[in-house]
Amino acid sequence: MRHRGLAIRPGGGVTVRYHAVSRSVFRAIAAGGGGAEALSVLGAAQYSKNLLLLSGILDAAGGADPDQRRLAHSGYELLAVAQRHDPAAANVVITHPSVGAWARHTLQALRGRPAQPGAEPGMLSAVGTAAAIRAGLTAQTEVLVRDQAVMLPSLGAAAAGGDLAVVRSTASGAEVDSVVRRVEIPADPHVDVPGWRGLRRLTAGSLDAVIDDVDPFRMPAEPDLASRMSAARADTWTAAFRDAWPVLDQHHRAIAVEVAAAVKVVVPRNEPPAGVVSSSSPETFGAVAMSQPPDGRALAETLAHEVQHVKLSALQDVVSLTAPDDGRRFYAPWRDDPRPVAGLLQGAYAFLGVSGFWRGQRHHEVGAAGIRAQASFARWRAATALAIATLRSSGCLTEHGQEFVQGMARTLSPWLAEPVPAQAYALAQQQDQRHRDRWRSVNGLIPT
Repeated sequence: MRHRGLAIRPGGGVTVRYHAVSRSVFRAIAAGGGGAEALSVLGAAQYSKNLLLLSGILDAAGGADPDQRRLAHSGYELLAVAQRHDPAAANVVITHPSVGAWARHTLQALRGRPAQPGAEPGMLSAVGTAAAIRAGLTAQTEVLVRDQAVMLPSLGAAAAGGDLAVVRSTASGAEVDSVVRRVEIPADPHVDVPGWRGLRRLTAGSLDAVIDDVDPFRMPAEPDLASRMSAARADTWTAAFRDAWPVLDQHHRAIAVEVAAAVKVVVPRNEPPAGVVSSSSPETFGAVAMSQPPDGRALAETLAHEVQHVKLSALQDVVSLTAPDDGRRFYAPWRDDPRPVAGLLQGAYAFLGVSGFWRGQRHHEVGAAGIRAQASFARWRAATALAIATLRSSGCLTEHGQEFVQGMARTLSPWLAEPVPAQAYALAQQQDQRHRDRWRSVNGLIPT
């Protein structure tokens, strides 16, 4: 299982080398885990993917507007200089989730697909500039102004006017100068100052991430993203993560390790009428979107769920697990709509993680909370088992996909025999039946 790895070449293009997903790493991920080693391998693949996209933009920009082409070339050159000067600083920008999403949408637009606002090759100048600032380079660059702001991915947004702004950076600081104002970027770019909205830093235990409620490409696949939060509300998010982290660190250490390795950006979503909603996207590796969690335990479960999606999406960029969609749809015990096989696999893998979370967490809850935890374990292990059986009989998995699902089944099989209290088992069955009844009322008979 091999994929191309890439490094920037000044003047355009990339140098190709190869990474490999070893059999042992593949099997570890299939079993539901993988740890820091697996995330390192997957992260390297995503880094190469982003570089390939950036290089593709440079190549495709030849037919673009001359100003767009000029900005794209200057941004790419500056990115190459920053990578030579301080690879770690440049790589933070290259792997920032919104950079991958912007690059993908821009390359699609250059190839004739409908363009999302801001999906322009000239925005590559902002990518190179962000890397130069992080690397402490002395540079002066032009960047595009969109929606009265200059977005510097991984750092924040500066208020600006006109079509172009000039960004000046040195080892001691940086500023954004436009026709309407000059904004000094603070020494700590994650804090706000007049004219500057930083990506606020979020730390909890070993987790070191940012809250991105500014970048237009922070998660393009999600339609209900929250707008800029107040500082006080951002503090409540940090508090929620700090409540959740002991739950993971003390009782689910393997999950904590993976979340700390995988999640670099938290994207706030608008509040739903009830409960918590969360999502991730293959085009924004390292980002998790969610509504504000009600408490630490709920957030811990959400992270256990989403880190599975992050891993699987990244793996599927390297290894094909499902056949092309043939139009068939399947019952998923956690959704109210029929799912394609790729979506069912994603859900099954996520709920394998959720089942594992409640398998451990049920021993740390008492009273009514203990019964609910036991019921969650019983319900989600059964739901995951049903989805695995559906996947294995679907005929829609590749050879690697069959092997992957078999690895999931090996992990789940002994869990199915573990006892749960009768009250919890009955509650799980009631919840499952309510879901089935609701699904039938909308979609008809459940496929068998």
